[in-house]
Amino acid sequence: MLSDKLKKTIRQAHQNVASALDGFRPRPSQNYLVAEIAKTLSGDYHRTQRICVIEAGTGTGKSLAYLLGALPVALSSKKKLVISTATVALQEQLINKELPFLKEHSGIDFKFDLVKGRQRYICVQKLMAAVSDDEMQMSMMPTTSSPLSQMEQKCLRELALAYQEKRWQGDRDSWEDTIPDKVWNVIACDKHACQRQLKSHHLCPFHLARQKIAQMDVLVINHALLLADLELGGGTILPEPEETFYVIDEAHHLPHITRDFSSAAATIKGTIEWLEKLLKFSGKMANTVVSQKAIGQNFKLNDAANDAAKYLRAVRDILDQSDFTYNDDDTYRFSHGEVPEALTVKAKDIADATQDALRCLTKMHDALSGDVSDGDVQAFLADPLLVESGQYINRLEQLNKLWFSYARKGDSVPHARWIKRLEYKHHHDHLLCDCPIEVGYYLKDNLWRECAGAVLCSATLSALGTFDHFAHESGLAKEPGVKYIKADSPFDYPNQATLHLPKTQTDPTDKAFSDYLADALPTYLDTSKANLVLFASYWQMNHVVEKLRGKNLNILVQGELSRDALLTRHKANIDLGRGSILFGTQSLSEGLDLPGKYLENLVVTKIPFAVPTSPIEEAQAEFVQSKGGNPFLSITVPDAAKKLVQSCGRLLRKESDSGRITILDRRLVTKRYGKAMLDTLPPYKRQID
Repeated sequence: MLSDKLKKTIRQAHQNVASALDGFRPRPSQNYLVAEIAKTLSGDYHRTQRICVIEAGTGTGKSLAYLLGALPVALSSKKKLVISTATVALQEQLINKELPFLKEHSGIDFKFDLVKGRQRYICVQKLMAAVSDDEMQMSMMPTTSSPLSQMEQKCLRELALAYQEKRWQGDRDSWEDTIPDKVWNVIACDKHACQRQLKSHHLCPFHLARQKIAQMDVLVINHALLLADLELGGGTILPEPEETFYVIDEAHHLPHITRDFSSAAATIKGTIEWLEKLLKFSGKMANTVVSQKAIGQNFKLNDAANDAAKYLRAVRDILDQSDFTYNDDDTYRFSHGEVPEALTVKAKDIADATQDALRCLTKMHDALSGDVSDGDVQAFLADPLLVESGQYINRLEQLNKLWFSYARKGDSVPHARWIKRLEYKHHHDHLLCDCPIEVGYYLKDNLWRECAGAVLCSATLSALGTFDHFAHESGLAKEPGVKYIKADSPFDYPNQATLHLPKTQTDPTDKAFSDYLADALPTYLDTSKANLVLFASYWQMNHVVEKLRGKNLNILVQGELSRDALLTRHKANIDLGRGSILFGTQSLSEGLDLPGKYLENLVVTKIPFAVPTSPIEEAQAEFVQSKGGNPFLSITVPDAAKKLVQSCGRLLRKESDSGRITILDRRLVTKRYGKAMLDTLPPYKRQID
């Protein structure tokens, strides 16, 4: 329970922060969120399941609310506070602005840091070897890569000098210029070669950064790192889940990021080729390892790799002789994820062979790593072998994951499985893919039931007035004690914005709608102000752009410039009093912050329905149908409703903002689902023609 002492601490911290903020205005919704978060994590609502889901839009002070509500509870209960985000922008805001401000003014003493994946750091040993030895440099690069250019070698030398002179700490993000991927791949920290127990590596920046974790009270991470830790069982990269309160910001991204993280894919011909290279490499590695046991492991590895290649050739023959009907995208999806018996049998053989190969290669890798630790093999000789063996281990893990899934029958969790045919000039190949359709079970078992507590928040978590869709996707649907909160907005919607639904001459589903848009759109633009027009597809946007060329409209089109350059030019136009018209697709409906004069007129061309064309989306729809559901109402409409809220949310960013939203889709008033969508939008002043 939330003690009186803790209540006083939170109240005092809130007052301290308020007095330090210029122009601070009390926000009842923020006060409410602070209290609810603190009570949830203290166990006031449920003794063990301390989870709350919060929808809080722009202007509610969400990040400050979860910091003030969660941090004092975490400190008093000796738990870590881990804040996970989906975007770099929010990480930077927390690390560079919110947390330093809170530390300075709240009266709460705490330490915080940003935790990044090891691939964001250099391996010092690899960097120094790369600048001193061209052969060493080449040995650490993929076999298909060409040597570094003179400019790339110059970049390497600059990095090495800056690190030696302590002007650079060795992480990619703190280097002022862009480091080319080809250069970074040579020097990046690798989990297989850059191991803390090795004397030549224990001072690498990644390991130094990890040592700081135990001293920190607050850790800022991204969703990918959170999932990487969960995959390792939790508590390997980050603190133990049971000793951690998690704040999952931008939580609406978590289900699909989890799905991507859980997927696997591999080609047939490409895999056979790298297995043949593995056979040559393993002999070289076995000869370097001191123990004679490595010779035996190498023989076993050769047998397993040869078996895997043999079974893959059999799969290739099955696919070449099959009567699968591929679509226009050269893709064939297995209905209900059910793989033919002949393919299932071979999948089991490949899964077994890759498991054996993985076991043998891992033993050889660990033996060589031990030889380096014991001083029996010099690090500069072993490092290239450890790096390359690590790459093969990663490939074998992915390969085993894919074929184990293809061999499995009667999935308790539905999977999408499909093949994409790849045509090249002189040969063809097949890409086999696997992805779970639902990931809620994984998050439930590995995160929600293991953690000390969690706060999930975003501006768009509900759909059609309920949290049901998100709760199902994220694995919280049937969890007891989960509290759902929808924070009130500080915006005076009826007086700050007008929502206009004009009569249109063409239905959005009609082929002629794009031509109609090009003719009608200028009517709804204010050429003297800042405009944003959001399209449902790139094709439709580009079609309209071509029709409007030469009509003296100051249009900036997404894709013709980088996002930063596009927004810079847009703001410059407004600052010069020229007016500006931004054309963009759904990706500009989220994370775009154009306050005040930089956006006063928003046009949404149509309801952002997703067309289920990808194998994963098709499999989702098929699964819902198999359960007697309606995929359109269960998946498509809730997703579109959330996207529409996101789109309309671009207009008002501050309490002083105002403007107009026009939606050119009459289905919002003619269809039953449209009316439900309309009712989930904020209470703008409505003008429905």
